[in-house]
Order: sequence, then C-alpha cells, then structure tokens
Amino acid sequence: MNTINDTNFQFPKQKALYKGKVREVYTIDDKHLVMIASDRLSAFDVILPRQIPYKGQILNQIATKMLHETADIVPNWLLATPDENVAIGHLCEPFKVEMVIRGYMSGHAAREYKAGKRILCGVSMPEGIRENDQFPSPMITPSTKADNGDHDEDITREAILSKGIVSEEDYLVLEDYTRKLFQRGTEIAASRGLILVDTKYEFGKTKEGKILLIDEIHTPDSSRYFYAEGYAERQEKGVAQKQLSKEFVRQWLIENGFQGQEGQQVPVMSDEKVIEISNRYIELYEQITGETFVKAATENVLERIANNVNAFLANH
Repeated sequence: MNTINDTNFQFPKQKALYKGKVREVYTIDDKHLVMIASDRLSAFDVILPRQIPYKGQILNQIATKMLHETADIVPNWLLATPDENVAIGHLCEPFKVEMVIRGYMSGHAAREYKAGKRILCGVSMPEGIRENDQFPSPMITPSTKADNGDHDEDITREAILSKGIVSEEDYLVLEDYTRKLFQRGTEIAASRGLILVDTKYEFGKTKEGKILLIDEIHTPDSSRYFYAEGYAERQEKGVAQKQLSKEFVRQWLIENGFQGQEGQQVPVMSDEKVIEISNRYIELYEQITGETFVKAATENVLERIANNVNAFLANH
C-alpha cells in the first residue's frame, strides 16, 4: 500500500521547505503555504519507522472541516484543500506562543496538580478537584516554543507581555479567539457524543497585520477528547475516562518497552499492526466528523499531490 513518507517537491516560485515530525510545509512566493500531511506517525517525540495508511488524509480532512466550521467566528489561514493530503493558505508570521486551553483537569495539568502545584501558567487551579473533573471555567495555559525546538514550555500571561513575546493588544485578541474556538469546539464535540477536554491553537499575522488562526485544529494530534456517554459514572467510580486520541499507539509502545528513552528500541510493527492503527484512525475520523471516511486513491500518490497542487498554484 502506498503511503506518504517523505516529499521533496519543487513547486513554481518555491522559497522554502520545512519538515516537521508529520507534516511538510512549502513556502510559495512569500504569499502561500502548502502544507502536506504525511502518513508518518510520531509518539514520545520520535518518528516511528512505519507509515500509517490514510493517516495524513484523516488529519488533514478533520482539520479542514473544523476550520470551515469555525470560520464564522475566527478568521483562519486556509484558502483551499486541492488534494486529500494538502492544505494551502495564507503565509503568516506565527506568534511564538501556543494557546493551550483546558476545560478539564487532565494530562499535563493533572500531573502538575498531583505534584502539589495549584498554579499553572499563573492561573489558579481549585482545591479538591480530581483528575478529569471539569474546571469551573476553561483555563488558558499558554506555552512557548523552546529555542532548540525540543519541548514547549509553560509560560504565564504576565511573562509573555513583559518579555514582549506578544503585545498586549494582540494577546487580548488571541485570548478572545481561543475562548471562542474552544466554546465552538465544545459544541461540535457534544453534537458527536464527545467532550473536548483540552486543545491548543496557533495564530499568525499576515503581512497586512491581520491575526489568523493557523495550522490545524481539533484533531486527535492537538486535542484530547473523552466519550460523553458514561463520563459521569466513570468519574463517580474514580476509573479512567474513555479517550478518543492516539493514546492507543502510546500504550502499545509502552507495553513493548518503548517510551522514547535512550537505549530503548522501537518495537517492530507488523503489517497487521499497521492496518490496525490505520483502522483506529479511520474510527477517530468518523467519530469526530460524524461522516463516513472515503479513502483517497493511493496509486502514484506523490504524482497525484504534485498535479493537484500545481493546478491550484497555476490559477492563484
């Protein structure tokens, strides 16, 4: 089965190529970004040796749908998706903060709370709250990109402003957009039997100075979801919540002795395991979007992408 691992296109007026863990971003003529979602799979900050069929298409199409479903409240970077694995949009200068917003005490917040901390990124967490309980109101806990690109680091609103990372005028817009998006994301999730637990948004500025939502939103890579059915009962009993995320990949790696630490070997992924992970991603897609997944043709997949992107660029 053809999967997308690496791309090295030369598009007309191409200025730069940035390769992330799972996406490749081409800058075209200081005007457009072409973002290609590969089928690479990363966990514990490591790119795993096997690609997952349709994973790139799934994440790209979830993000596209979510950007369309929020465009009436927050302007975003997306212009078109000329191919199942491609998003094309406005080139922006990204803000150097990620706007993390949490509706529930989960993940990083829960770990900090267990360690005795009651303040996260300058925001107070209430006493007597249990893991996976809902916060009285959603908390914005921003993070900043580490200089060496390793891990994002927690930062307070005050530090962002005092260090001049973002101006106060712009930061007020980022906060407003973040709350509006999380509210809409929560409503979309609820209509599909899900709870949006926490997520992150990235923003950028166009050359004209307009603030846009950039990158992807509300996908299992950037967001944590719980199943709404049985949530209250599970909290009552103090058992783990049923998550919709790529947690199943991490669990399989842990069971096979891998957590990204030095000296650990990535376990061998059989063809059966690759197909199983692909099917789980398809389930994620259908649960989050409420639509049946339609597999793109994967024969000559790189040629397909090149033709579709070139056709778009020729007309723009």
